[in-house]
Amino acid sequence: MTRVGRVRAATGAGWRSFVRRRTAVFFTFFFPVILIAIFGALVQTDPTGGGLFTEPAAYYVPGYLAVVVLFTPLSRMGSEVARHREGNRFEKLATTPLTRGEWLLAQTAVNAAIIGLASLLILGMVIVLTGAEIAFSPLLVPYVLVGVVCFCGVGAMLGSYTDSQDGAVAASNAIGLPLLFLSETFVSLEQLPGWFEPLVNLSPLTYFARGVRAATYPEAGGSAVAGVDPALANLGILTAVAVIAFTLGARSIPRTD
Repeated sequence: MTRVGRVRAATGAGWRSFVRRRTAVFFTFFFPVILIAIFGALVQTDPTGGGLFTEPAAYYVPGYLAVVVLFTPLSRMGSEVARHREGNRFEKLATTPLTRGEWLLAQTAVNAAIIGLASLLILGMVIVLTGAEIAFSPLLVPYVLVGVVCFCGVGAMLGSYTDSQDGAVAASNAIGLPLLFLSETFVSLEQLPGWFEPLVNLSPLTYFARGVRAATYPEAGGSAVAGVDPALANLGILTAVAVIAFTLGARSIPRTD
């Protein structure tokens, strides 16, 4: 079997495994909808007032997308790798031609399909519930895909180095929650202390948020590199981080061959 065939077969198996777990399917799509309903429809934005949501509704689109682009890969990949470790499944995979990188690529493809569908649902809900005026850009697709690759790599590392599935989920939440709110998603850089800015720039989710915002809400402005389109500049940085994260994630998966 060729490499493409191996990855395709592993992707199909991973997709069937996901759709059989109805609870996972439900919460993957239900959680971001609840978040949009609470913050977008109930709390709402107040551009002329004070507080947290002081920007127009379109400004927070990257934050809503980040919920699934960040949390779904971290929790699913972390728990999946930990589950394979606990069930000695990597030992069984070692008897097949499938490599660790190919296995992670297949799992990433499954996550990309899930998160792509969830992202479409989120964009529709944001428009309907908040009235956000979004500029749809073709760059949204690579941003979601590259973001998934990046955080699937991080999730694989969490699953490889934590001691159990519960530990992997706890670690993903401990990492994901601070990143979600401190990466220029829901909280702008101006609302944070000046000394915290270098830490914000260390988060890969920051470049996802900046780039998606530049693509969907150009009025926000901003640029990662002087003289370069901010949407493209941030995508380049995120891609470089994603390659590193995926490589480290593949290398961290237990070697049993």
